[in-house]
Amino acid sequence: MKAYFLTLLIMAGLIPGFAFAEAQVKVGDKVPEFKLPFATKDTINFEGIGSQDLLGKRYILAFYPADWSGGCTKETCHFRDTMGQFEKLNVMVYGVSVDNLFSHRQWSQWDSLNFPLFSDQTHKLGSAMGVFNSENGMFQRSIFVVGPDGKIEYVKYNYSVKDDTDFNALEQALTNLTAK
Repeated sequence: MKAYFLTLLIMAGLIPGFAFAEAQVKVGDKVPEFKLPFATKDTINFEGIGSQDLLGKRYILAFYPADWSGGCTKETCHFRDTMGQFEKLNVMVYGVSVDNLFSHRQWSQWDSLNFPLFSDQTHKLGSAMGVFNSENGMFQRSIFVVGPDGKIEYVKYNYSVKDDTDFNALEQALTNLTAK
């Protein structure tokens, strides 16, 4: 019962999750090789997009615990509402969770999300990034900026949605990275 309430608090974004993966990535590391299916409000793509497809582009991997939860809805809607800022910086956003593509599509439609949601049901990418929590089967809310060369340029484990502090730090980091 205690684990159930802890999971609810993590999903609501009231307390940060805990990663139990063996290693976490850091700035300068190469993003682990991946190819994940994704959904948008308009489509489901089973073939997916991979790290090789994204070479030459700057993008955000926004790991979150679960579709439809309060904290995750707050986070994704914030990204949706500020997408113009990312577009000005030529930065793409990808949400990543363990949820299936059908949940992603329905949630994207419900909240009019304007970016793809990757489905990492095998936890391979989440584990390699150090965000998979095997105790609750979800990802720790975390943000990674991957540069055009495929290297991690910014990392924020335990990304918080309680206020705009972490989002503002991400936005400042992106401004600095794209000014180079």
